[in-house]
Amino acid sequence: MQIVLKADSIKVQYGGLIAVNDVSLSLEKGQVLGLIGPNGAGKSTLFNAITGFAPVRSGNVTFLGQDVTNVPPYVRTRSGMGRTFQTERPYEDLTVLENVLVAAFLKNPKRKDAEEVAMSALEKVGLQDRANQLSSDLNLARLRRLELAKALALEPKVLFLDEIMAGLNPPALKEMIEFLRTLTATGMSIVMVEHIMEAIIQLADHVIVLASGNKIAEGSASDVINDERVIEAYLGTD
Repeated sequence: MQIVLKADSIKVQYGGLIAVNDVSLSLEKGQVLGLIGPNGAGKSTLFNAITGFAPVRSGNVTFLGQDVTNVPPYVRTRSGMGRTFQTERPYEDLTVLENVLVAAFLKNPKRKDAEEVAMSALEKVGLQDRANQLSSDLNLARLRRLELAKALALEPKVLFLDEIMAGLNPPALKEMIEFLRTLTATGMSIVMVEHIMEAIIQLADHVIVLASGNKIAEGSASDVINDERVIEAYLGTD
C-alpha cells in the first residue's frame, strides 16, 4: 500500500515541558488512524505538529513523499491536508455556503468553480438545504458537519479530524460514523483524535495510544483497549 503520511521521532517542547516525546507514525492510503489517550496526553499537540500548527523541536513529517516539517499550514493544505478543529470556528455572520466557500477558494479562485466545490461538500455532509442559512443558527451536530464540509472543500488527500464526535448525541454519532465510512470507501485517508471509543472501534484500522506525550501502545482497536498500559493510563492503577 502507498504510504501517504509519515511522522518520524516527533518531539514538541514548550520551555521545559515536553508535550510530545519521540513519537512516530505512518498512514497508508485509504487507512483510518486513531490517536487516543487521556486528557493532556499530547494527542492534539501531535496532530497540530503534523498539520503545521505546532513547532517541531526535532523529527520530521513527510507528506506524499515530501518533507513538510517546516512548511506552513496553508502550504500543507494546498498539497492535500484538510483538518477540523476541536472548537467549531464558523464565520457567524456568513451563511453556511459562504463559510464553505472560504475554504473552496483556496484551490478554486473562480467563484463559479468554488461554489460547485462548496455545494458538493455541503451535499456530502447533508447540509445543502441549509446553504443560505446563517451558520450561527446551526446546532452542534450541524456545526460539526459544517466543519467537515469546510475541510472537504479543500479537496484533501488526508483528512485530519480533531474530536469531531465530541458532544454528539447517539443518533448524531451514528450518522457521523456512517458518513466517515463513506469517505474511507472512496479511498480517503483519515487521522482522527478521538475520545469516543465506539467511533475508534468502528472506524480505525490502526490505533496509537499516547500518555504524557509518549506512545505507550499501538495496534488494532481491540488490541489497545485490552492493553494493561492503556487501561492504567485511562483508569489508574486502582
